[in-house]
Amino acid sequence: MAPEPPLLTMSGITKSFPGVRALDGVDLDVQAGEVHCLLGQNGAGKSTLIKVLAGAHQPDTGTIRWHGEPVTPRSPSAAMRLGIATIYQELDLVEHLSVAENIHLGHEPTTAGFIVRGKAARDSTRLLLRRLGHPEIEPARPVGALSAAQRQIVSMARALSHEVRLIVMDEPSAALDPDEVDNLFRIVGDLTGDGVAVVYISHRLEEIRRIGDRVTVLKDGRAVAGGLPARSTPTREVVALMTGRTVEHVFPARPASPPDREPVLEVRGLARDGEFEALDLTVRPGEIVGLAGLVGSGRSEILETIYGARRPTAGHITVDGRMVRPGDVRAAVRAGLGLAPEERKAQALLMLESVTRNVSLSALSRFARAGWIDRRAERDAARTATRELSLRPDTPSAPVRTLSGGNQQKAVLARWLLRGCRVLLLDEPTRGVDVGARAELYAVIRRLADEGLAVLLVSSEVPEVLGLADRVLVLREGRVVHTAPAHALDEHRVLDLVMEGSPTT
Repeated sequence: MAPEPPLLTMSGITKSFPGVRALDGVDLDVQAGEVHCLLGQNGAGKSTLIKVLAGAHQPDTGTIRWHGEPVTPRSPSAAMRLGIATIYQELDLVEHLSVAENIHLGHEPTTAGFIVRGKAARDSTRLLLRRLGHPEIEPARPVGALSAAQRQIVSMARALSHEVRLIVMDEPSAALDPDEVDNLFRIVGDLTGDGVAVVYISHRLEEIRRIGDRVTVLKDGRAVAGGLPARSTPTREVVALMTGRTVEHVFPARPASPPDREPVLEVRGLARDGEFEALDLTVRPGEIVGLAGLVGSGRSEILETIYGARRPTAGHITVDGRMVRPGDVRAAVRAGLGLAPEERKAQALLMLESVTRNVSLSALSRFARAGWIDRRAERDAARTATRELSLRPDTPSAPVRTLSGGNQQKAVLARWLLRGCRVLLLDEPTRGVDVGARAELYAVIRRLADEGLAVLLVSSEVPEVLGLADRVLVLREGRVVHTAPAHALDEHRVLDLVMEGSPTT
């Protein structure tokens, strides 16, 4: 008798976006009733793969088989009709609707072709919540009033309302406390006991060993290992599979000894409820300090809080010994702080405006004369700043949208040079930048530090943090778990720490 085919088989899946090959021939098979864990660093292709499975993206090439039969989910609703549900990390619930309305949204109970509201939907919801072990959640309660753990339960109930056979869970424990994680694992165990398969995505290797059956590891859009036993594969082996790059990073030499000067930036006890805990850090003139951690570790939130874009719930910030008013971007800029944000096109640049206007944006008062802007002075100052960074083309009147990613980033840096900032906050400085331009940006950042700028750097790419920084703070779940000179760390050590570290220095 022939063995049963896997519940799901994805073979040779490729997917490209402009300038990026997100998936390069990925294979994945999932058996009924198993927890198949999907691992990989940020940018490895996990999100793209599950969006292909969920029908949100169409693959360029490759095949998907469901119960051994070829299928092509053209939309999330088509995938749901097959029995495939995806619960994303950012839950797509409608906060002003009730629990029952969210669970049945798009497939409300009907009788004789008419939608039945009220009692029928609430009764169905109660059955689903009871199955998940949460009868205390009131079906009529607005989802916006629920805790993070309760919202996770509602998302699972919505998936089960479709009688799915496979549920994809993307970082489901990210916002849960330990007791809530234990309950999540109990629910997953009950589901797999009923024959439902689970594809589980997490950066936490201790969770993988507790809940997983098999593991597939993605790196740079490829599956570098498939079907590894989740509980017995050593952490070191998994980390080694996740690391490595197809592109060499060329980093400038760092100073032989760290700068021995008073800190220009001091952060003491800084915290934001639910995002990061009491944080202490210092950055000296001429020093690059890196924050290493996974998505959700609080990296970007820390930079935005220091910059004043978020208000802290505790702690204080000083620049050159002077306190900076919390939650006030203007005060931060006046104190000498500058931020190059992660999403530069949406958060930093005026894409239809000229290079000159983008560079001068934070220093327009310098060019004001009796209520008018001295355009020549503005243009000359912007040209000087961009030439210092070798921005190309050297055409200040060109719209910034016409520049490459690397030169757009230089325009953001030039803005802060023109402003005369003392502390530069860099969030993912080379995201969307091609390989050749990266080396240029690395050299620029190092030179700015050598000239006395204090730099606080965040990057998802661990080699980038280790190659650029003088000193590294490793973050895990909103707290610092390790601090060390960059030369004392390697990529494997950092990944061990962000996944399973405990506070240490």
